Amino acid sequence: MLSEKTIATIKSTVPVLEVHGTTITKRFYETMFAAHPELLHIFNHANQKQGKQQAALANAVYAAALHIDNLAAILPVVKQIAHKHRSLGILPEHYPIVGKYLLAAIKDVLGDAATDDILQAWAEAYGMIADAFIGVEKEMYKQAEQQHGGWEGFRAFVVNKKVQESDNITSFYLIPEDGGAIAGFKAGQYVSMRRELPNDAYTHIRQYSLSDSPSKPYYRISVKREDGRDNRPAGKVSVSLHEHLWEGDIVHLSAPAGDFTIDLEDTRPVVLISGGVGLTPMMSMLHAVVEACPERSVTFIHATTNGDTHAMKEQVTALAGRHPQLSVFYCYTQPTAHDKALKDYHKDGLINFPWLRTVIPTTDASFYFCGPQQFMKMINRALRVFDVQASDIHFEFFGPAESLNDGQGEQQETADTVI
Repeated sequence: MLSEKTIATIKSTVPVLEVHGTTITKRFYETMFAAHPELLHIFNHANQKQGKQQAALANAVYAAALHIDNLAAILPVVKQIAHKHRSLGILPEHYPIVGKYLLAAIKDVLGDAATDDILQAWAEAYGMIADAFIGVEKEMYKQAEQQHGGWEGFRAFVVNKKVQESDNITSFYLIPEDGGAIAGFKAGQYVSMRRELPNDAYTHIRQYSLSDSPSKPYYRISVKREDGRDNRPAGKVSVSLHEHLWEGDIVHLSAPAGDFTIDLEDTRPVVLISGGVGLTPMMSMLHAVVEACPERSVTFIHATTNGDTHAMKEQVTALAGRHPQLSVFYCYTQPTAHDKALKDYHKDGLINFPWLRTVIPTTDASFYFCGPQQFMKMINRALRVFDVQASDIHFEFFGPAESLNDGQGEQQETADTVI
């Protein structure tokens, strides 16, 4: 337990962290990587270059300081981050390294304002938070290894089938190289893939949502090819998978992880909303709910650019044909002339509040959504305007969690990894 003095000292740094948090985390990563370049085998380099991870960690540190007197308030976030840590292979010995360079960064950025009392208080607080993560992650590692079909670390899988789903999304069907069973997963979870690239000194680890039913004897991931645009470099790993990963090739996966999962015990209507490649966890959820709860009302809404980028449309349409309780709506932001001639989508342009209100059957439902940040901001804001209970709103970011706060009192998400 932290002393009252330590808690008060940590609380006193909240305004400073609000202003200087990202500067501190940028300095932290610079110095830690300089001293421990081996950690670059774990981190997503693209998120580092774009500043996403620095901002996410700053949010996490700020949240920890804000709730230091009631850490139970951020326990759900701890579990979310712990899932990511377990999938990456974060170990107890990594935490002292992080603590050392985080404290040094606080001192470097704040200078004389970082008094001995402040640094000591943060050392105590970090130690307590690290112990909490280590404890939670220990149980997650044990569960991942000891479950039926489970394993430790990364396991070799064979690409059994490769299917192009749209102009920019390709699915890979993966089975264990050793011929053994695979671990079960909850719809909405992801796997981490470790991949080595030619002429690259570091391995790369990426998370991909499992996009098929948990009842299948394989894992399916559906990957968007991230081409460079608007001064954003192309995604090294996604391009590599699209261009250089073939049937019969080997990939290495950690066991399924993640807490963005659908509640199959809830009998109320469920609404699944996705934008772009945010479709992937929704596909798994859709399969799971129609299999486990065939009488449950399901509304499936997907937004994409046009028919050329619309992945797995035939699968969803076929499910709707077999399950009358499933209502499906497709939105094309830039439909082609061919799309307009076929008239096989439901909305032209962006999803907006009035249209969304007409297709949602009830606000007494569970809502799950995933997609680009601005898309998710709009959906989140709409659901709150519609007076949907906060406990019924569930979402996931791909990559470090960003803010859904648009200045209207919405929630602020924290990091999906603390290191």
